[in-house]
Amino acid sequence: MIDKLKIPFGTISITQNAKKLVNEALDSGRVSQGKMVREFERQFANLAGAKKAVAVSSGTDADIIAMAVLYDFGAKRGDEIIVPALSFVATGNAVIHAGFKPVFVDIDRNTLNIDSTKIERVITKKTRAIMPVHLMGKPADMDAINAIAKKHKLYVIEDAAEAHGAEYKGKKVGTLGDMGAYSLYLAHIISTVEGGIVVTNNLEFADIMRSLRCHGRGCKCELCILNTTSGYCTKRFQYGKNVDIRFVFERIGYSSKMNELEAAVGLGNLGIYEQILAKRRKNLLTMIKRFEKFDDYFYTIKEEKNEKIGPHAFPIILKEKTPFSRDQFVHYLEENGIETRNLFWAMPTQCPGFKYLGYRLGQFSNAEYIGYNGLHIGVHQDITDEHIDYLVKITEQFLKKSSK
Repeated sequence: MIDKLKIPFGTISITQNAKKLVNEALDSGRVSQGKMVREFERQFANLAGAKKAVAVSSGTDADIIAMAVLYDFGAKRGDEIIVPALSFVATGNAVIHAGFKPVFVDIDRNTLNIDSTKIERVITKKTRAIMPVHLMGKPADMDAINAIAKKHKLYVIEDAAEAHGAEYKGKKVGTLGDMGAYSLYLAHIISTVEGGIVVTNNLEFADIMRSLRCHGRGCKCELCILNTTSGYCTKRFQYGKNVDIRFVFERIGYSSKMNELEAAVGLGNLGIYEQILAKRRKNLLTMIKRFEKFDDYFYTIKEEKNEKIGPHAFPIILKEKTPFSRDQFVHYLEENGIETRNLFWAMPTQCPGFKYLGYRLGQFSNAEYIGYNGLHIGVHQDITDEHIDYLVKITEQFLKKSSK
């Protein structure tokens, strides 16, 4: 009999420094976007190896405002963004909320990422960008994707929601395209409880994103952000000497600012980022290694020589012709205290909200296979070797029972 343990899917680290900063923000009376958000942006950009970072209220909003930048460079409502068929539904939702049409491409079943060999066949005159997702923190095939984008004069926006700490050929994921959008939800390595952030090396893109997150407000360069307490832009003469910049709106925008309390939690997380990353990577790589003994039944992602997987979670995919279903395995894990999540659905064919686009079941066979047969479990910093031993023993116990 195995002693029962609890393995929660996610966790969040709220440090003493974060609590101190939260109290400072509360005491100051300034809890909307302010100096803590700016400091969080500065530190995150440094960590990501990017020139600028723009913090917003969710990872979905990060995707949205990154795409909405393209309207300043000739994109039109209804133009197309290429995305993988398999991702958390926020990826597809964000394309639609940004005013574009998602065009889906099947995935490589072994990497869980967009199949770069299938991208060019869906490019049209209305295509404006490719948005690869680094699913489960495993880097997409960025060399091929960037080559295609360059050939067809497209932008590349990385959905790096789950890819904190991921690297591709020595470069940090999120800085490999024109912009990289991260989620800062509580299950992620760097968390602000809720929140998102976009990194870029293009200073003009950063200025536009600051406008977009605040209803499309006029000039949102950093200098102006620091000097608009009176409501008058330092560049106000381009609008008129006495024009209140707070009521000049240059583009269609969103209400998606990060607040000071969220930034305070994020700053606390950044202070222990390296420890969290190291612990989660150790857990992920240990799980991958320990599950090799179950190769007859499951497969998972592998870390290649030219990459570092950002340790978001441990995906498990049932192989074909296993004597049990994904739901049976999940039920057994949950019954024994191991929380799981399904490994998403194929957005165009398994998520009813996208039915209006006209895709049919069977068009994205690899993504759909994962939708029916994939799950993932946590690798977070509160998981210990004892928990991993327990996961392996419970899996062994399930397989033994299932083979009878």
